[in-house]
Amino acid sequence: MVTAQLTPVAAPPGKPSKTDKRRKTVSRGKRRSNLLTLVMWLSVLYFILPLIWLFMSATKDNSDLFTTFGLWFGDDFNLFANIRDVFAYQDGIYARWTLNTVIYAGTAAVGATALATMAGYAFAKYKFPGDKLLFAIILGAIMIPLTALAIPTYLLFSSAHLTNTPWAVILPSLVSPFGVFLMRVYAADAVPDSLMQAARVDGAGEYRIFWTVSLRLLAPGMVTVMLFTFVATWNNYFLPLIMLNSGDLLPLTVGLAQQQATSTAGGGAQALFSTVIAGAFLSIIPLVIVFLYLQRFWQTGLATGGVKG
Repeated sequence: MVTAQLTPVAAPPGKPSKTDKRRKTVSRGKRRSNLLTLVMWLSVLYFILPLIWLFMSATKDNSDLFTTFGLWFGDDFNLFANIRDVFAYQDGIYARWTLNTVIYAGTAAVGATALATMAGYAFAKYKFPGDKLLFAIILGAIMIPLTALAIPTYLLFSSAHLTNTPWAVILPSLVSPFGVFLMRVYAADAVPDSLMQAARVDGAGEYRIFWTVSLRLLAPGMVTVMLFTFVATWNNYFLPLIMLNSGDLLPLTVGLAQQQATSTAGGGAQALFSTVIAGAFLSIIPLVIVFLYLQRFWQTGLATGGVKG
């Protein structure tokens, strides 16, 4: 028996071997990965540094706020004293502002999510006269800045005698063209047409299909719209500024801005800088709690049923 010994064939001169090509590909992948990692960390710092500054500043008094390094603690730890001053300002009006903001943002988030889900589901799964035209109008509404609609909205609500009421903030926040667009795109893939056909064969009506079958599959998209609307309404400043006059109806954004204006007016006769910053720090805590609570529903592929082939 003759045993043949195989020897690797050398690559022709001037042509790289497969091993060399593989090494170059791996090295390029490593360089690309390092670049993406650097970009990711820069993005993290971009979003985290303002929060660190806000927390550090909330622990300082007015003197340390302007004389110490912004990303480190001051000479004294005054966080709890600042929080006490926040709730003591004007007989605790900060608590009222917080309650107003929770009502505005919570009601708007739930209502806008419900409307956007039903509208997006209808655009994705049904054909009706004028559906493309209506969806094009909704897409066009996304491109209109909210500031351009502020004056018309104010005049409309003023004629309806709804200014300086909670409805002046809640009702405009219920309209979410981006939420409708997002739910339309999500529902098109999340709810299979075959699953709807199977439910119809079993005798289910369209309303029952939506509430018992489709709604569960749309949960991740609904949570996304709810988070976007909640954060947008919580941080909304311009709309409450022009709609509300009473201090008892103001949200946190407008209330803290007025507090800051009081501190800077008249040469800073009433120094409230540390109080305003502590109030701003407290205002982001509910947003973090809402996100941590809803993120467990923020998953993809929540198909709870099956389709027989």
